[in-house]
Amino acid sequence: MTPRLFPVLATLSLSFAAATFAQAADPRGRYLTQSGNFEVEVAPCGTALCGKVSKVIANHSMSRAGEAMQAADARDPLGLQLLANFVAEGDAPSDPKQWRGEIYNRENGKNYSCLMSLDERGDLVLRAYVGLPVFGKTQVWQRLSAVPGALATAPTPPAPSTPATPSTQPVPATGATR
Repeated sequence: MTPRLFPVLATLSLSFAAATFAQAADPRGRYLTQSGNFEVEVAPCGTALCGKVSKVIANHSMSRAGEAMQAADARDPLGLQLLANFVAEGDAPSDPKQWRGEIYNRENGKNYSCLMSLDERGDLVLRAYVGLPVFGKTQVWQRLSAVPGALATAPTPPAPSTPATPSTQPVPATGATR
């Protein structure tokens, strides 16, 4: 490698890595809750981020293992806002690492203060608390998909071509009988 080419490649590599990291800090997308009950879509709501139930999967209790949830809230969970008013925190609002807002617990019908961040895999880390975060509980919601452009992804390979149907495929002329 020529001495002139190395600094150019190093700069490009660092720029790509920085762009990928910045994009990876975007929590917009779909997540599976830790209990496995819901898929939640995190999206902008005004100047904040919110999360609404986009799919109901199960009804497991979050506090009593193996039991069905007895919701304090009789509303249909589909479309229910579980995450509200999450705004970026920290010294770099253009590249936030943490957001602060509220999380709703359908099982007891209460809202809690909440810190939101992403782990190294892009999963959503939620720390719900009363008073101070040290007195809280952490949940990790598994990322199912990201908003296009929110995460760096590999290019999608082209779809395979549709094979010809048997009636349109040419039959080789071999003279052999079947």
